[in-house]
Amino acid sequence: MNVRQLLFLEPVGGIAGDMFLAAALDVGVPRAALEGALSTLGVRFRLEVTRAEDRGIAGAHVEVVPEGEQPASRGLGEILALLRASGLAPRAREVAISLFERIGRAEARVHGVPLERVHFHEVGAVDSIVDLCGAAVALDLLGWPRVVALPPELGHGLQRTAHGVLPVPPPAVLELLQGVPVRPGGPPGEAVTPTGAALLAGLCEVGPAPPFTPRRTGYGLGTSRWPDRPNVLRMTLGDLAGAADAAEVFQLECNLDDCPGQLVARALEAALQAGALDAWASPCTMKKGRPGFVLAALAPGERRDAVARAFLAETTTLGVRLRPVARVELARELVAVETAYGGVRVKVGRMGTEILSVHPEYEDCAARAAERGVAVKEVMAAAVTAWRNGRGAS
Repeated sequence: MNVRQLLFLEPVGGIAGDMFLAAALDVGVPRAALEGALSTLGVRFRLEVTRAEDRGIAGAHVEVVPEGEQPASRGLGEILALLRASGLAPRAREVAISLFERIGRAEARVHGVPLERVHFHEVGAVDSIVDLCGAAVALDLLGWPRVVALPPELGHGLQRTAHGVLPVPPPAVLELLQGVPVRPGGPPGEAVTPTGAALLAGLCEVGPAPPFTPRRTGYGLGTSRWPDRPNVLRMTLGDLAGAADAAEVFQLECNLDDCPGQLVARALEAALQAGALDAWASPCTMKKGRPGFVLAALAPGERRDAVARAFLAETTTLGVRLRPVARVELARELVAVETAYGGVRVKVGRMGTEILSVHPEYEDCAARAAERGVAVKEVMAAAVTAWRNGRGAS
């Protein structure tokens, strides 16, 4: 998580996956890099991005257009297999998986069926897969800022779904938002969709915004038109006030000598999902000569307890060590470049005005290499050359 930046969401007309994606593009997420990552999902679609206006507010509108024959529904296992086989960046992939798992648990509770029998209709469609994965990719491209959203109004009325006519908000939305602050009322219709509810519950702190300095603002427009307000999601990217003082980082560790390797791997995933900046496991020799692991993570102060809970919940440890650590960080920027093999993101690191690091994103290079049948190192070299030749596009 970038503890110096804030992404502030205002669900003026509501929130849905496509509105989040549209607002992210409007706030400055590079479309080429976004589409390059989403092209690795193994589903056929076309992303249509247009400029639109609602009650005098101009912004972006996104429509995901499926291409080719698509199944009527998808099981949770089928969707998770698509995500695990994708070329998304590791943290974006894990976040997308956690979002669909969250929706799956909500659907299982609402319909009273085991998780493995959950089948998605609207949420299993290509547009929802692209919307949720696109949200994770957008945050990755923004450097994982802290995300805060105002409590949404949920809307009211009735709506027709694959399960028949349901009240607004639908049961799955209320299940997803258990424990999340919301406001009664809102427009006559579904203001918060299941994908929007999953984003609020899985990615956001819901409440008032901390003091911050706005830098860029984008608007994502929904498809419906409300009689009393613009149907927009406002997204503001800014710098947190006093971030230099608040950027305390903790290292968390625990020793494991009785924990299966599969659970160690799961604990690393859970730590990253909980907001760890990094997580790793190192082999060690413990008392009585037993082989074991040191499980460790770096976490910003506000995510420290969540990461510690992930270690405690997912492993056999009974305690986690904590200590504050200091870091020297380069300012980072992701730049999209075009190579002979396709689009690649390049991570540029600066100290002041001096550039000290230029490194292509491995997942992008691996995807382009697989598409063209060349070595990954060739794509990486081409990406660095493209950046040095000044062909980067923000």
